[in-house]
Amino acid sequence: MQQTARITRKIRCAIYTRKSSEDGLDQSFNSLDAQREACEAYVASQKSEGWVLLRDHYDDGGVSGGTLERKALQRLLEDVETGLVDVIVVYKIDRLSRSLADFAKLVDIFDRHSVTFVSVTQSFNTQTSMGRLTLNMLLSFAQFEREVTAERIRDKFAASRRKGMWMGGVPPYGYRVQNRKLIIDEERARQVRWIFQRFAEIGSTTVLAREAAKNGLRTPRGNLMDKKYLHRILTNRAYLGEAVHKGNSYPGEHLPIIDHTQWDKVHSVLKESPRKRAAHTRANTPAPLKGLLYGPDGAAFSPSHTRKGGKLYRYYVSQTVLKHGAGTCPIGRVPAGRLEETVLNQLRGIFRQPEIIAGTIHAATQNGLNIREEQIRDALMQLDPLWDELFPAEQTRILNLLIERIDLSENGLDIKIRTDGLGALTQQLTGETNEASAA
Repeated sequence: MQQTARITRKIRCAIYTRKSSEDGLDQSFNSLDAQREACEAYVASQKSEGWVLLRDHYDDGGVSGGTLERKALQRLLEDVETGLVDVIVVYKIDRLSRSLADFAKLVDIFDRHSVTFVSVTQSFNTQTSMGRLTLNMLLSFAQFEREVTAERIRDKFAASRRKGMWMGGVPPYGYRVQNRKLIIDEERARQVRWIFQRFAEIGSTTVLAREAAKNGLRTPRGNLMDKKYLHRILTNRAYLGEAVHKGNSYPGEHLPIIDHTQWDKVHSVLKESPRKRAAHTRANTPAPLKGLLYGPDGAAFSPSHTRKGGKLYRYYVSQTVLKHGAGTCPIGRVPAGRLEETVLNQLRGIFRQPEIIAGTIHAATQNGLNIREEQIRDALMQLDPLWDELFPAEQTRILNLLIERIDLSENGLDIKIRTDGLGALTQQLTGETNEASAA
C-alpha cells in the first residue's frame, strides 16, 4: 500500500526581545542575547511543525514596556501588516508589553493578520480561548507588578525628600551636584543673592530681566534669564536650604543661599498683583519718550533704569540689544535725561519755525479749530517755563500729543511733529488761560 507524504507549510517566526534599562547592553552576551537564545531553541523544537526563523532581529534595548513607541516593535508590526510574519516569539509576555490596554491593541493587530503570539516560558497560543484567558491573567499580573514597583519608587522618593535628600534632576541655579548632594556654587550664588536683593528694591521681573541681561547673567544652557526663569528662582525654596515635595517643604541637607529675612522681603512684594507692581515701577521711573523712540534698524527703544549708591540712572535701550545682546545695534543704550533734554531743545527750535506754525494753523482749520498765529506763540511761551513743574504723566501726554516719532542715528535724531497735536495743545492752553482770567 502506497503512503502519501505529508506536506508541511513553512511558518515564519520572528523573535522579539526587550530590556528596560541600558545596563549591561555593552557586554558581549547580554540580556537580549539570552532572550534570543531561549527563543531560538524553542523555534528549533518546533521544526517538525514547519517553524523557520526569520533572519531579521527585532531588539529594543533600554526601552520601557509601558509604551508602543519602540523602533524594533514598530518595524515588527510593519512586517506583520505586510504579511512577512506568521508567529511572534518572546521570552515572556511582558517583553512585548506591560500595559493591558496596549497589549489588547497588539493582539487585535495579530488577529487581523492571522499572526500567533507565543511565550516560551508561559506556554499558550493566542488562537485558542484558553490561551487568551491565560494571556490576560498573566498580563494583568505583569501590569500589577509594574504599578506596585512604581508606587514603591514614589514612596521611596517621597521619604528621601522628607529627609532633605537631593533626588536628582537639574540642580537649582547657584548649586552644583557633588556625591549626590547639592553644593553651593559661589559665583552663581552671588548672582542669586543679587537677584533677590534687586527684586526687593525694584519689584519688577521685567526690569530685573533687563538688568540681568545687561550684567551678562545667563542660564546654565547659555540663554538670557527671562521673566519666567527669574520668577522660578525667586519662588524656589531650595535657596532657603529646604527640600520641597508636592508642595511641602522639609529641612534639606544642603546649605541655604538666601536667609528668611530676604525671602520675606521678596515675597511681600510678590504678593502684590503684577499690575500694581508695574504701575508702581512706572511711577517711580518716568519715561516720557516711551513708544516714540526708534533706532537705526527700526527697532523701538524701551525705558530702563538702575540704582547705584542710592542714585537713579535712567536709560532708553534698543529692543534689538535686549533680545540679541550687546553690539547688535549701533546705538544700544542712551542716557534718558540727556536725550529728553535734547528733544525738548529741538522742539523749542522747531516750534519757532514759520512752516511749523503755518502747518499748525492749516491742520487746526481742517479740524474746525479757530487758532491764530499769536495764540500758538503765546501757548508755546507758556509751556516752556512750566515744563519742569509738570507731573511726569502730563509731560508724557504732551509729548505724545506733539511728537509722532523720533528716529535715532549716529548723526543725531530726527523728530516728526504732529501739527494737529500742536493745534489741539494750543487750544487747551488758550482755554485754560481764558478760564483763569475769567475767574
